[in-house]
Amino acid sequence: MATLYLYRDKLRHNFSFLQKKFKAHNIEWAIVTKLLCGNKIYLKEVLELNPKQVCDSRIHNLKVIKELRPNIETVYIKPPAQSVIKSLVKYADISFNTELETIKKISKEAISQKKIHKIIVMIELGDLREGILGDDLAEFYEKIFKLKGIEVIGLGTNLNCLHGVMPSVDKLLQLCMYRQILELKFKRKLPYVSGGTTVTLPLLLKTKEFPKEVNHFRVGEALFFGADLFEEKTIKGMYPFTFELEAQVIEVSEKPTEPFGEMKANPMGVKYKKKESNKGKVSHRAILDIGVLDVQPQFLIPKNKKLKIIGASSDMLVVDITDSKHKYPIGSTMKFKLKYMGALSLLNSRYIDKEVV
Repeated sequence: MATLYLYRDKLRHNFSFLQKKFKAHNIEWAIVTKLLCGNKIYLKEVLELNPKQVCDSRIHNLKVIKELRPNIETVYIKPPAQSVIKSLVKYADISFNTELETIKKISKEAISQKKIHKIIVMIELGDLREGILGDDLAEFYEKIFKLKGIEVIGLGTNLNCLHGVMPSVDKLLQLCMYRQILELKFKRKLPYVSGGTTVTLPLLLKTKEFPKEVNHFRVGEALFFGADLFEEKTIKGMYPFTFELEAQVIEVSEKPTEPFGEMKANPMGVKYKKKESNKGKVSHRAILDIGVLDVQPQFLIPKNKKLKIIGASSDMLVVDITDSKHKYPIGSTMKFKLKYMGALSLLNSRYIDKEVV
């Protein structure tokens, strides 16, 4: 069985780095744990960092977090389905919302559970995922301010996750302006302007004009991967990979470089195109005990730079080891660094062991 490792020292270093940066800007921040898919081993490591808040997009994961740390503040970071509202109020202290009817049901359930559930309203700033358009804000807030059992604590936005629209100082200033308008109109304070995620972090670190009113961030990818999504590199001073995959070699052989026989699409719907330049050539190949059921190969980065991933089927990965000085005998292992979506897939696979280093 393949194993996914989380490096504790790298995780703690990245957390400390972010903690110092946010503190210097008087910003509260929450760790986004959806990458961990409710894995208790890794969630314990995150909770030992003592974050003020943790965010997730799955009720099941918030339930696990509350079991591990009942008093930590939890945030549900997508508009909730009405079918989960009872569990939402039970396991989430705060939720992001965009629909009046959903908030009314949250209000009713919070009263039933004798709780005050906090609401952050998401605003549309161009990426066209969740969010209310600016022209509708005043009417929307007027209605939800009247509801009992909830406390409206702010507004937020999300960018880059659907169409790749990047945050900017102008967009964040627009978000801050909406809060000013709402506070003046309704004579009520909205403490949170939750305008920051991993993709917004480079603006905070590099832009002197970053709006001071943006006082809340939700960060996951930067914590685990040190990601600067503007320049597609690692933030200086952070570790790029807190996770590592190790998979075992189950076959090693010398085979033709090109497949032979009548060609049709494979089970993934891909039809291989033969290369005449490879005709007659052979390569050394290793097969590993992991496949697309666990992770897509494009999200794996071999630690040995001489290795080349050829492809994968449902449960086997084929790697070209021709140029490697290390020949990887049967039973040996290969190690891979991971892109975000690769780690997400592996954490969602029950066939992968999870350990902390």
